[in-house]
Amino acid sequence: MIITTTETVPGKEIESILGIARGSSVRARNIGRDFMAGLKNIVGGEIEEYTKLQAQSREQALERIQKDAEKMGADAIVSMRMNTSMVMQGAAEILVYGTAVKFK
Repeated sequence: MIITTTETVPGKEIESILGIARGSSVRARNIGRDFMAGLKNIVGGEIEEYTKLQAQSREQALERIQKDAEKMGADAIVSMRMNTSMVMQGAAEILVYGTAVKFK
């Protein structure tokens, strides 16, 4: 499955638009990560625990958008975008969406 942020795929001609494909993941922090992040906040630097948590969320959301597009029979997802929002204190959602397309 080709997933791209561009509107087209070089060398491919879009035959039809199948609809909007989407995938999301909501993750919450945990006490262990919060403790380590608190220590890091005192001394400064990257909070690796949260970086890993966000990376896992992004990968899960990308897997889900791909499955959604596959259900539609898509060959690719074009104009893919990611959005992050806080759902509640300590929990964030990563939403990935794009246009599922079929090639000629």
